[in-house]
Amino acid sequence: MTWTRDDMCRRAAAELKDGYYVNLGIGIPTLVANHIPGDVQITLQSENGMLGMGPFPVEAKGEVDADLINAGKQTITQLPHSCYFDSATSFGMIRGGHIDIAILGALQVSAKGDLANWMVPGKMVKGMGGAMDLVAGVKKVVVIMDHNSKDGDAKIVRECSLPLTGKQVVHMIITELGVFTVEPQALTLIECAPGVSVDEIRGKTEAEFKVAAKAAA
Repeated sequence: MTWTRDDMCRRAAAELKDGYYVNLGIGIPTLVANHIPGDVQITLQSENGMLGMGPFPVEAKGEVDADLINAGKQTITQLPHSCYFDSATSFGMIRGGHIDIAILGALQVSAKGDLANWMVPGKMVKGMGGAMDLVAGVKKVVVIMDHNSKDGDAKIVRECSLPLTGKQVVHMIITELGVFTVEPQALTLIECAPGVSVDEIRGKTEAEFKVAAKAAA
């Protein structure tokens, strides 16, 4: 049985430590906000100028405020300690190395941790977004993504064929099949989703990888 998107985000939330400042990318990573352990106090930062984001609002409870949005234009909630500022200040935090971890989506990740997640050649691109600043300035980058594309192509590849967001910037990859760590010249499968075998993951992964003992068990 593969992980659901909520399972993937719950696994990513386990990487968050008390006191962390965290940036969540557009797409699946935004769901991480709903799975932060109760005993861990972290602060979510959004590139559009907010520090201290709460979980997604519940419309039935009247929590939706159209003026409160994240960088992906989704409505969010605020917390008692939330604060707001301009985007220049926001990117100053990112470029200055003040964000501990970014959890991002991806189109491709290479065996060396190269990341491609900002455009597909030939398709309309509204803007570059903040991913290039994030991968250059954040201390740790975790990618959450589907293991394969809608066409079945591998997304964990030997070399990225799409335009790069950054080179050797990804530290961990979480998909519906399992969890990989990325170190110099060493992509390692450290965890398999329940009921998923190492052989199944190998068959759906272009890049070569090592297998940690706990993943093989």
